[in-house]
Amino acid sequence: MPSQYTFTDYSPTWPDAFNQEAERLTTLLGAELITVHHIGSTSVPGLAAKPIIDLLPLVRSIESIDGLTPKLEQAGYRAWGEYGIAGRRLFTKDRDNYRTHNIHIYQAGNPDIERHLAFCAYLRSHPKIRDEYAALKRAVYAQHPSDIAAYNDGKDAWIKTIEIVALEWYRQQAR
Repeated sequence: MPSQYTFTDYSPTWPDAFNQEAERLTTLLGAELITVHHIGSTSVPGLAAKPIIDLLPLVRSIESIDGLTPKLEQAGYRAWGEYGIAGRRLFTKDRDNYRTHNIHIYQAGNPDIERHLAFCAYLRSHPKIRDEYAALKRAVYAQHPSDIAAYNDGKDAWIKTIEIVALEWYRQQAR
């Protein structure tokens, strides 16, 4: 059965929820873990979102995660494998049929990492764009309150457009 989902205003509890889950992952992944980033809408103060904490752990070897999968499953995570993105390992956690966490594990150096970090950093630094995104998300959720695939599809073109701008901006910040 697919997870249900809700949509809500930004919550100041989300950074703490991220920190708690990052600590759990630090224990579970041990020496393989390099760092854990908070990504997704819950990482952007002021942005309305599905209350799902997205974490991006960077590991030394993505193949090592396959060996750690049983340990993660025993800790309550559901394993999805690459789930459509080569080089990623996706894990999720639900509570009462509602998704609470998405764990996107990448090996350090994977080019998709920059895309995730750039998008969130751009929204944090550009409140007008953040608010535009929030308005889009609210409208799409109103149309598809029980169809998460349609919700995600409704945001896809906007995200891809902003992602290009965000990556360019992010790379300029790094100079």
